[in-house]
Amino acid sequence: MLSILPNAAFVQFFVDGGLGGMSIITLLFAFMLFSAWKFPAWVKEIGIAALVASILWTLLGLYQAFGAILRAPDISPIVIFGGLRVSLISTIYGIIIYLISLIIRIVQKPKI
Repeated sequence: MLSILPNAAFVQFFVDGGLGGMSIITLLFAFMLFSAWKFPAWVKEIGIAALVASILWTLLGLYQAFGAILRAPDISPIVIFGGLRVSLISTIYGIIIYLISLIIRIVQKPKI
């Protein structure tokens, strides 16, 4: 099925990951790109901050999911694994941003 927006899958990926955490991680990504231009020494540190924020967002999501499972113990394994899959979206996003920060650091590293 054709979508009106060419990047509708990415938007859905962003929304599924949680607007709050994904927005924070995206802001860190924007700061990282800005620091690559103005403050190159901060690129790796901001990449690590994005990675840590994504892991924290994943753990918060898992905490909420496990609380919901405790309240309704008759949940299908398909629903549980679907939730686990969605909870990993922010971690994948954070890892990608961290890898980009490492690539930027490698490219900007002064040659001896």
